[in-house]
Amino acid sequence: MSKKLISGAVALSMCVTLAACGGSGSAPADKKASDTSSSTTKESTQQYGDTGGLKLPLVDKPVTLTWMLPSNSSNIKDDILIVKELEKRTGIKVQFQTYSPQTYQDKLKVVVASGKLPDIFSGLKPAELKKIGKQKGVVAINDHADMLPNFKKLYLEQNNWVVKSYGDENGKLYTWPIYDLNRDVNHGFMYRKDVFDKLGIKEWTNTEEFYQALKKVKEAYPNTYPYASKGLANIFRDWSYGWGIGGEQYPAYYDEKDKTWKYASVQPAHKDMLDFMKKLYNEGLMDPEFLTDTQDSWTTKMTSGKSFVTWDWIGRLDLFYNQIKAQNPEYNMRYANPIGPTGNVRTLPKVSDFSIAVANNKNKDAALKLLDYLTSPSGGELMTIGVEGVNFKWGDDKRPVYPQLADLPLIDISVLEDRYGMWLEGAYLRPDRRSVYYKLSEKEQEAQDKIMKTNKREPMDPILNFTDEEISVLAELQTSLQKSAEEFNAKYILDKKYGDPQWEEWKKTTAKNGLDRYIQIYNDAQKRYDKAK
Repeated sequence: MSKKLISGAVALSMCVTLAACGGSGSAPADKKASDTSSSTTKESTQQYGDTGGLKLPLVDKPVTLTWMLPSNSSNIKDDILIVKELEKRTGIKVQFQTYSPQTYQDKLKVVVASGKLPDIFSGLKPAELKKIGKQKGVVAINDHADMLPNFKKLYLEQNNWVVKSYGDENGKLYTWPIYDLNRDVNHGFMYRKDVFDKLGIKEWTNTEEFYQALKKVKEAYPNTYPYASKGLANIFRDWSYGWGIGGEQYPAYYDEKDKTWKYASVQPAHKDMLDFMKKLYNEGLMDPEFLTDTQDSWTTKMTSGKSFVTWDWIGRLDLFYNQIKAQNPEYNMRYANPIGPTGNVRTLPKVSDFSIAVANNKNKDAALKLLDYLTSPSGGELMTIGVEGVNFKWGDDKRPVYPQLADLPLIDISVLEDRYGMWLEGAYLRPDRRSVYYKLSEKEQEAQDKIMKTNKREPMDPILNFTDEEISVLAELQTSLQKSAEEFNAKYILDKKYGDPQWEEWKKTTAKNGLDRYIQIYNDAQKRYDKAK
């Protein structure tokens, strides 16, 4: 018998003896201590808001965890607010190992190859993470759900598709998701409203009106190209939602009408989209550099009156104005209606996967509980808003105000990351909607309202789970198929000789290059998905 068990047995024997001896009616000393500890834990938990059922601190004795993630900040040290506050609340000291996003993947590969995994890390491809999980290198999170009330509620009860979509074929989930990160609308078409108003052009409500609007702008400014793009070949993906062929797995997409997966680049709707782009290009309505333009060149065109319509992130609406307002205070870029037969944009997912994993080592319980705390409303507020009375106070609009940052012209998540360690990528597991990230400008709010009031969004495609063999085949085929599609798309638009004959030949060629096998894998996975429901 070990010393630990011996001492436990002796203590139990003494306790039994004392209990048999009557004595006074007062409670034993260890019972009083237990009551005091329980009361202190309860007060500590309540002090920090809704923890989702977790008791703070999370550990009985101090624990130090390592957490590897990408960050542009070099300031995430032990004395930064988030590190100190996490230790205060949970009893866990987190040593964040941060690397620039540009070098992070290379560094992660080296770390994984070494076999010395950080307690928490993110960024592996799902197939790689599952492989390590099967080798017991990382924790199967759902095996520990009973001690993770926030995880259990969000991902096993409210969103029970998560395990079948992100787990392995044995139902083991090795990745900790992020909940409710995305804003409703983040990208779309935008136009120079000041120019349209000057020319008496109304914002378009359909594809034909879009075309006519570009023609009128071209007539007024013949030396310009009304539509410009910086998205390179991504323009086909970005526009695809309006033609009903878009999805998270583009160019594969799920057709809700016949409930099968298809390949966008060979669909009649895709040809219709290419024909429309070709018409814009041939008539000088689309910038000839739309497949090759750089961001700097595109920015110059959009801010100097060389182009007036584009597709981009909604933050650009204010960024462009702030950049040009001194020279052109009338500049007014606005979010526009979608184009295409469906008139829809992309639906952003409620649950996101950053491949956040927990190493299977002695610290796994503490690491899992920490992630669960960060998934609670209390943890979400801490990581995305801060500590009330320390680095922020509530303003009249029920939004956080940061007195220490009052001299800054703009307080965004990058500032909060660098100054306080908040908004570290992969460490915000349930962002608080009161955060500055969700404080939309008037133009950004207009974008949300324009889409959401009539729900102009394509349905979300199912998130499928592939076997190791399927992943290998998809990886083999995907690059060549997509490269071939992008090359054909470009030739079809730019070469006036390309038309129906070339389209038919393209469909035959791509079928020979493995397209049927590629899409069959998606439909096989869909059958498993449907069966699991």
